[in-house]
Amino acid sequence: MTLASQTILPEQGGDIVLSNGNRYERIERPSLEYTDEVARVTAPLYEKVRHHIPEIEWPVHAPYVYAINRLKKQRNAAILAHNYQTPEIYHCVADIAGDSLQLAMEATKVEADIIVQCGVHFMAETSKLLNPSKVVLIPDMRAGCSLADSITGEDVRLLREANPGVPIVTYVNTSADVKAESDICCTSSNAVAIVESFGVDKVLLIPDEYLAQNVAKQTDVKILTWKGHCEVHERFTAEELLAYKDIDPAIQIIAHPECPTEVTAVADFTGSTKGMIDFALGQKPGAKVLLVTECSMASNIQEQAPGVEFIKPCNLCPHMKRITLPKILDSLLDMKEEVVVDPLMAARARKAVERMVNLKN
Repeated sequence: MTLASQTILPEQGGDIVLSNGNRYERIERPSLEYTDEVARVTAPLYEKVRHHIPEIEWPVHAPYVYAINRLKKQRNAAILAHNYQTPEIYHCVADIAGDSLQLAMEATKVEADIIVQCGVHFMAETSKLLNPSKVVLIPDMRAGCSLADSITGEDVRLLREANPGVPIVTYVNTSADVKAESDICCTSSNAVAIVESFGVDKVLLIPDEYLAQNVAKQTDVKILTWKGHCEVHERFTAEELLAYKDIDPAIQIIAHPECPTEVTAVADFTGSTKGMIDFALGQKPGAKVLLVTECSMASNIQEQAPGVEFIKPCNLCPHMKRITLPKILDSLLDMKEEVVVDPLMAARARKAVERMVNLKN
């Protein structure tokens, strides 16, 4: 793992000094009482999440929401939240929400000096790769990813030795050291185009085995892969999805390509996180949609599709759920955990990401 907490905490009462020497004022911890002021200011935000958070629980969340939204202005920080974050984060404190690549790309456009990445560690790294001059924080350094952890840069070097001349396409859901050893990155939405862009008959597409298998069904290029899996998506089965269809044949099943091929074979639509959202939002009022992905996403997009009924075969990502409102508050208060990537590695990894972006454009 290339992430590391590099925040230097001085003696009590002094400034906070980061790895690049930047100094930040230590801010007193705010009150977390549910006052009339907190209730008034956060009331419009509660309207966005009231179908998911009981009214009796809102006084627990509201003081954190109020404090975080004030503190991020003091720090000139932007909060980026992945689609798998809980509704109180996604709707109430995030400045930008989306999938991993969307977040990294949008972060290059914000004027804030600090990015707080509410996602997992490879997302924080990617944000740092594309925004080297900004401070990138992650509220919990332990927020990992089973897929990203399935492969290392050394593994990629061995794959290259074993397959000389074969282009290596790496999914963005990987660490910086893996990206640095790759020819180009891809997302689940552009993987087919990236694979075919080389004009060769064989390509390594790593590390997600199921994504590679789903891509292989859409191209004549021979796909070599790695046995990496997302622990959320790999747990879905065709049997459980067909059981929903038996109950109501009209249910629209929307699957992520990180799911096993037996799952995508019975889905009505398979696509990236953004593709899934666009397909779901395009359904007519009254439609029933089963999102085969991390179940917080259905809660988060419900606000945009009030007439659609979302069925949730709920698999939660334990790593995403390490990010909480209290940890986001602590991250902004103490400027932790800072994401630092070795400059030489970052330069090589950035090229792989930029090649993908430039090809897409």
